[in-house]
Formats: sequence, structure tokens, C-alpha cells
Amino acid sequence: MNQETPSRVINQIEPVIGQEEKKAVIDYLNSGGWLTEFQKTRQFEEMIAHYLGCKYACVVNNGTSALMAALMALGIGHGEEVIVPDFTIIVDANVPLVCGAKPVLVDIERTNLCLSLESIKRSISPKTAAVILVSINGRSPDVESILDFAQQGGIHVIEDAAQSLGSKRNGKYLGTFGEVGCFSFSMPKIITTGQGGAVVTNDEELYDKIRRIKDFGRPRSGVDYHDIIGYNFKFTDLLAVIGMEQLKKIDRNLAKKKSMFSLYRELLKDSPVKFLATDLSDVAPWYMDILLPSPAIRTRLASHLENRGIKTRPFYPAIHTQPPYSHIDEEFPASTWASTCGLWLPSSLSLQESDIQHICTVAEDFLGKFP
Repeated sequence: MNQETPSRVINQIEPVIGQEEKKAVIDYLNSGGWLTEFQKTRQFEEMIAHYLGCKYACVVNNGTSALMAALMALGIGHGEEVIVPDFTIIVDANVPLVCGAKPVLVDIERTNLCLSLESIKRSISPKTAAVILVSINGRSPDVESILDFAQQGGIHVIEDAAQSLGSKRNGKYLGTFGEVGCFSFSMPKIITTGQGGAVVTNDEELYDKIRRIKDFGRPRSGVDYHDIIGYNFKFTDLLAVIGMEQLKKIDRNLAKKKSMFSLYRELLKDSPVKFLATDLSDVAPWYMDILLPSPAIRTRLASHLENRGIKTRPFYPAIHTQPPYSHIDEEFPASTWASTCGLWLPSSLSLQESDIQHICTVAEDFLGKFP
């Protein structure tokens, strides 16, 4: 195929904001709302808890703050260790450091890009206080076995389900297995408020600590008495009215993501692209993820698509390869493989079947050159 100037750019991801969200914002502004966190935020939290089937939800300004509030509420701190997958967004390793703990990087499983019980067991030490269990792109590790093991050893489990709102394991929503689950509502997620996050739990005492931590350590909002150390992780009612409208559409969004993944998988089944095993009855992939035979082929495919107006994004780099963690002298073969061979294809909810067919045709124009 001769290279041509693309007539249209297909972004790797873009938000989909409908008339319902726009009307909700205008109605809220016309009502005289003060923008800051108040009644609309409480309503959004109630909707999240009801959807997930848990007792409590506390929304915060982003997913990183959700993780920080969770670790702080659990009392994770100096002299303790937190097990973190080497393949994930880097904040999973950064947050324990902020709390004074040490992140212990652990390799992932090639089958689902998540931690395994065996890898966690090999990394346990007398200082291990918690595990951040990340469900990558809606796919989960063996949560039940990991929880059983952690409970026996008095180890906290924090679920980072930022990529997995609406995905399940054995019919139960991810993020609701552990003591506390964390979500993100940043622009690319299943639902978005631009930024934002949530912490969910069934533990009333833990919820109360999280609520105070996000509001300067105050037991009562607006009253400047502080009984614990806290921060400002607060949400806003302006974001909440967007979030409520987005959450009303989540089932439609999940169905669309599953349909998109299924179509990509079908159209590229005869190519050298690898798709991870994905049970679409439970899993709604956030991004359309593929793995290429080598880093060089990934780079060349991404360039081939880019030149034709199709945007992609490489997988997260393995954390141990990043400058703040380059002192770690260990090998992480699975996370290195995933981070160097993985590619996220266009994944916007606005994509039509014809768009995906076009993307796959352009991809196969390049991939057909390889056995």
C-alpha cells in the first residue's frame, strides 16, 4: 500500500460525552450549585456503591489519591513493604513510597498480566504489610486464593481496579473482593469525569478513615477540627453530575467494549498478533490490547498505523526500567515481554464497526509480511 496523507485521524482513545452530561452540567450551574463537593457528590457515591453491590464508596480527585487514601487508612507506613506488580501504571509503586513504605516489585503472569499467588509467596518477608492487586484491562488474578493466603498472614489486600470498573470474576465485580478497592474516572476509562477516582469498601471503620483522610483529617466537613492527619483529595459536584450520567450508561459502554474486542480478535485471528485469553462474559476490556512477536515489529506496526492516521499506544513500560526504579537488579521476564511487545489499538467508544475493519485492514497490510 502506498503511503497517503490520511483523510481522518483515528485516536487511540477519546472521551464520549453525550447531551445528557451537557444538560446535567447546565442544569446544575443554573441551580446555583457552588461547584465544590456537596450533595451531588454524595448521590454519585451512592450510585457507585449500589452498582457494585458494596456498602460504601468515597470519591476522590483521582485514582492515585484513591490508592493513597486506601494505604493510609490501612496504616501502611515506615518500615513496611508493599508487593506491587512490575507491570502496571507506575503510581502503584510510587504510592507506598509516599506513605513511607517500600514497594517490592514482582513479575506477572504471561497469561493475564497479573500477579500470581506463587509469585506473591516468593516475595513475602516479615515486613510485608500489603499487596496491591491490579486487575489489568478487566482481567483478574486468582483473587480468592490470594485473599485466603493474605488473610492467614495478616496481609492487607488493596485492589487497583482502575482499568476494570464493570468487569467481574465469577460474577462478582472486581474491586469488591479485597478490604478496599480503588477505581479511576480519568478520560480513557469505562466511565469518565475527566479526572476522579473512588475507594470502595464494606468496612465502616475503614470508610470513615478514608472519608476523613480526603478532607484534611476532619470528622465533620466544614468544621476545622482535625483528629487525624489528612489531605485534600476532595471531589466536586460539577464532576459528580457528569459521573452520574456516565454511570447510567455503563452497561451500554461495557457491551460496546466487549463487542469491539470480539471484532478485533476475529478480524486479526489469522495474523501473528496475540490476544490474551479473555472471557467476555465477565471481562470488558478497557483498551483493545494485542501482543506482537517482537519489540521491533511492535514499533514498525505502530509507525505503519500512525502514518495512515491510526493512533496507538505502547503498553506501560515495566516499572523496573524507569529511572526512579532502575537500581533494582532483578529480572522480570514476563513484564519485560509485555511492556516491550504490547500495543493498545484504538479503543474509543465512538468507534464504528467500519472503523475497526479499516484499522485491521491497514494492520494486516503490514502484518501479512510476517509468518
